[in-house]
Amino acid sequence: MPIEKFIEGYKRFEREVFPHRAEQFTALADGQRPPMLLITCSDSRIVPSMVFQADPGELFLLRNAGNIVPPYGPVHGAESSAIEYAVSVLKVRHIAICGHSKCGAMQAVYAPETVEALPAVKAWIGHAQAARAAADGAEGEAALDRIIDRNVLVQLDHLRTHPSVARGLAAGTLRVHGWVYRFETGELTAYDPAAGTFREFGS
Repeated sequence: MPIEKFIEGYKRFEREVFPHRAEQFTALADGQRPPMLLITCSDSRIVPSMVFQADPGELFLLRNAGNIVPPYGPVHGAESSAIEYAVSVLKVRHIAICGHSKCGAMQAVYAPETVEALPAVKAWIGHAQAARAAADGAEGEAALDRIIDRNVLVQLDHLRTHPSVARGLAAGTLRVHGWVYRFETGELTAYDPAAGTFREFGS
């Protein structure tokens, strides 16, 4: 795909979209107050603002391969700083970790030999290795789907180790959510802790 497609896309935005929403963008210049931090995958097939029909200023986004949240520790990377800023400064009320179908990072968790030549990727998905046990004898797509679901729960556990998140949960000012989006069907499921399973979103 040539870069010209994106150049033309910007020109259409500048000409046809921005003028009708200039007032909204001007208001956002005074600051942002998004109600949610959404942690999801870098996968190009996932477009959060489209899926959730969110306007600018409504979603604080953290994206990486596999929607991974490393446990809190002495090395503070991009994930730790984004989470801390979202909770402590922006005062988000919700954090959602959203996995997705056909996730390449989770495929690598399922078959780690496929990333032997990619040391950075191999090290990164180490934060998701606990999800591999969810395959539990399943194979192929069934195993991958189980790993994708379990990874969301593993990363929620990691998220709770972050001090700002722990404080928010203890104070009742913050809620965390686990979701999985299946882009090929448009289906979104949410983890129900009481039932111990993923259910239809909003049910």
